[in-house]
Amino acid sequence: MSANLQAEAETPYVLRQDEGGVVTLTMNRGERLNSLSQAMIAALHAELELVAGDSSARVVVLAGAGKAFCAGHDLKEMGAHPEKAWQKALFDQCGRMMVYLTRMPQPVIARVHGVATAAGCQLVSMCDLAVAVDSARFAVSGVNFGLFCSSPSVGLSRNVGRKQAMEMLLTGEFIDAPTALARGLLNRVVPADQLDAEIRRLSDSVLAKSPVAIRLGKRLFYEQLEQGLDGAYSLANEVMACNATAEDFAEGMDAFAKKRKPVWRGR
Repeated sequence: MSANLQAEAETPYVLRQDEGGVVTLTMNRGERLNSLSQAMIAALHAELELVAGDSSARVVVLAGAGKAFCAGHDLKEMGAHPEKAWQKALFDQCGRMMVYLTRMPQPVIARVHGVATAAGCQLVSMCDLAVAVDSARFAVSGVNFGLFCSSPSVGLSRNVGRKQAMEMLLTGEFIDAPTALARGLLNRVVPADQLDAEIRRLSDSVLAKSPVAIRLGKRLFYEQLEQGLDGAYSLANEVMACNATAEDFAEGMDAFAKKRKPVWRGR
């Protein structure tokens, strides 16, 4: 094995940093634009599972090293495996990781400092929240190479309007961060030197809330989206009743009445 290949093999695909209840997971293949190879997907999913089981982790920030957030799947790796079975396994693996983002108890914030294309744009769409620099760009560009971004269309169409999603999918053209914000793909757009401070403000707002309410609310939000109207209300009412009997709700009401800061028990 060459020195370069050995160094790459020994470098973690994902870096983790913990600070005050916020866990930052950084995709660590900047030289490859953090492409979602099989190894990257596996490493990211494994880290997400570890964070999900960590009661001290309240918010997750998903970031990318280097100049890009994520350029989608590794086209070189895909090209080396033309078999349908291999391709299906890759997309299934990626789909499981994407869905897991919505099933984690913690809110996940995408920290988008550069381009997010194809499955990278999908990754932004599947995070609960997304903050980007004003120079970031987004595209579902597979159609330019003869591959319609079918899997990315799932997350994209659940964030932006149908006509806008189809335009991106059919043309493969880039949109800028202000356009992505206006279309609903992003929550906030800031200058590059304000990105981390803005994410911290957003994280702090979540950290100030009851962990029980956040956990129950996130799970309910995604489950009810896939229900009919009656089923959505039935599910929401059940979850809300459970939340209303939690110790944190009693604490919140008492703190409100006494005009003091609540002390969340998290149970």
